[in-house]
Amino acid sequence: MDISLKSPSEIEKMRAAGAATARVLEMIEPYIVPGVTTNELDKIMNDYIEQVENAKSADLGYQGYPKATCISINEVVCHGIPDNHKLREGDIVNIDVTVLKDKYHGDSSRMYIVGRTSPRNEALCRCAQEGMYEAIKTVRPGSNLADIGAAIQRVADKAGFSIVRDYCGHGIGAGFHEEPQVVHYKNNYNLILEEGMCFTIEPMINAGTYKVKVNRKDGWTVTTADKQPSAQYEHTLLVIPNGVEVLTLRKDEDFPRIITH
Repeated sequence: MDISLKSPSEIEKMRAAGAATARVLEMIEPYIVPGVTTNELDKIMNDYIEQVENAKSADLGYQGYPKATCISINEVVCHGIPDNHKLREGDIVNIDVTVLKDKYHGDSSRMYIVGRTSPRNEALCRCAQEGMYEAIKTVRPGSNLADIGAAIQRVADKAGFSIVRDYCGHGIGAGFHEEPQVVHYKNNYNLILEEGMCFTIEPMINAGTYKVKVNRKDGWTVTTADKQPSAQYEHTLLVIPNGVEVLTLRKDEDFPRIITH
């Protein structure tokens, strides 16, 4: 397995790309209102990435993907393609952004609630975020990659929700998707983490079954098999000498950027 350990100069570029990604997700929040279309949101974010961050969307054109961001609503698990669909009161929305800046990638996603939603939807979103946070806390040199999935599994089981198995986190750097793959459920994928590794943790949590299906027409949109809602959070992480640094941390988060052990 060819895992890239980032050099000091690469780490600085990863920090810049991660910070730009976080700013996109901060900037778009006031626009998440009933009646706005996902196409409108996508354009606002792409314009911001290009004009303000002087960067590019890594999603646009990736393996033929047609838009700058992924916007996944309610039962859409991931890879929702922005279109003329209007957001409605009570929707839960995941926006996934990957910024390519100075040839390095920052990748992050978060949930937004349109107005007010059901307690169950709120609990689902909390579970996805808490699962990600608990997983991040396990990351440090010498820890096992499998600890990530075990941490998320404990959170999901306690909440009574399921974890998508068909998609995972990934190494990241000059490449959008690098090794290793990061599994989000309990597993035996043993790999000892090393300083300089960069990867994403991005659990997808479903209210019902963990099973999903891909839209045959567009080849991208993934929905839950039972049409129940799904939630996801994602951060790009760097393994530092004594812990972990969250490269895509936003200002709205009550979570440390650096965790030491």
